[in-house]
Amino acid sequence: MQPHEPLVRQILQLRGQRVILDQHLAQLYGVPTKRLNEQVRRNVQRFPQEFAFVLTNQEVAVLKSHFATSSWGGKRKPPRVFTEHGAIMAATVLNSPRAIEMSVYVVRAFVQLRDALSANAEIAKRLDQLQRKVGAHDHAILEILQALRHLTQPAEAPKRRRIGFVQD
Repeated sequence: MQPHEPLVRQILQLRGQRVILDQHLAQLYGVPTKRLNEQVRRNVQRFPQEFAFVLTNQEVAVLKSHFATSSWGGKRKPPRVFTEHGAIMAATVLNSPRAIEMSVYVVRAFVQLRDALSANAEIAKRLDQLQRKVGAHDHAILEILQALRHLTQPAEAPKRRRIGFVQD
């Protein structure tokens, strides 16, 4: 396991981008979440929409169900999320030695995730090429290719039964 492996698990896919929650980034940079968001608000011109954005109420509800938690400590505002570039920019506006040191850690985690995804895409591309070569000549080989293709697909999260009173 690489040192940035735990951080890779905190990176989420939202709005077609890989992002990290403000609370996780603040913890990593050694500052309170409130201070991180305060610096973002003070330097709003450095954080365009593709660097950082605030989650909608619907996205927050989905994340809460994803993490199977009923609340996030009484937060009054929806969390902000940061893309790879936003995380680096946050380190520069915080301007603390720990934030600058940890920004390298964040970049490595995003790069590791990107590499893993591109490796899966490359495997899928090669399986397609192999299937075209083999064609319908051998049914057993096609079954093996289909099984391998199935293994390269991301696993779907199991449907969880809601806890508590559920009204249809």
